[in-house]
Amino acid sequence: MSSPAEYYQSLPPISKVYGTLCLLFTAAYQLGVFDVVHIALIYRLAFSRFQVWRLITNFFFLGKFSINFGIRLLMIARYGVQLENGPFNRRTADFLWMMIFGAFSMLVLAAIPIFWTPFLGISLVFMLVYVWSREFPNAQINIYGLMTLKAFYLPWAMLALDVIFGSPIMPDLLGIIAGHLYYFLTVLHPLATGKTLLKTPRWVHKLVARWRIGAPAPTNNRVEPERTTGVAFRGRSYRLSD
Repeated sequence: MSSPAEYYQSLPPISKVYGTLCLLFTAAYQLGVFDVVHIALIYRLAFSRFQVWRLITNFFFLGKFSINFGIRLLMIARYGVQLENGPFNRRTADFLWMMIFGAFSMLVLAAIPIFWTPFLGISLVFMLVYVWSREFPNAQINIYGLMTLKAFYLPWAMLALDVIFGSPIMPDLLGIIAGHLYYFLTVLHPLATGKTLLKTPRWVHKLVARWRIGAPAPTNNRVEPERTTGVAFRGRSYRLSD
């Protein structure tokens, strides 16, 4: 069995950095380093007083240290890591772009008063869960030892549990909307039409290559995604080069 340090080092880069930042922000808050009001998503302050950091920092706060915080962190460690090591293996730029696109989509949605929430970290985590559930739709998931269901239904089951436990519903919904938008543009629409509407920008690829983030993508015999056909929401399959 590997030590905690070895496990941490084995984590893929994007999930590791995001989970670490979420942990550090909550630890700093608990130690009184800052008040959460200074990192919350408040558009009036972000634009009228040029506190533009709010557009980013709000994604790194998952709440105070609690059971719910631990669950959100474990969701990153499980679903984010499985995505990055599985369907996005050697596609670090694509995974990073998924996170950026999701964050931008949530910022746009949160500008609508009915969707506004001061912290979008939970929404971004929920987006990871949603995309994971589409990539692994037939995986069997046991929820708190109470029920077993297919991964396809996991986001909705977790949404229902949050409602039962009195947690706000809007962060979960924003994550589902952003996740479905990404999945529609990168998987469902290409399956139906053969055209990809959303591609990872070149600047993201350059950023990943410049900072040597993750394993380098193969230059020869590249692994190309092979879209499944037939049933929608069936997930992607990947053909490995010989």
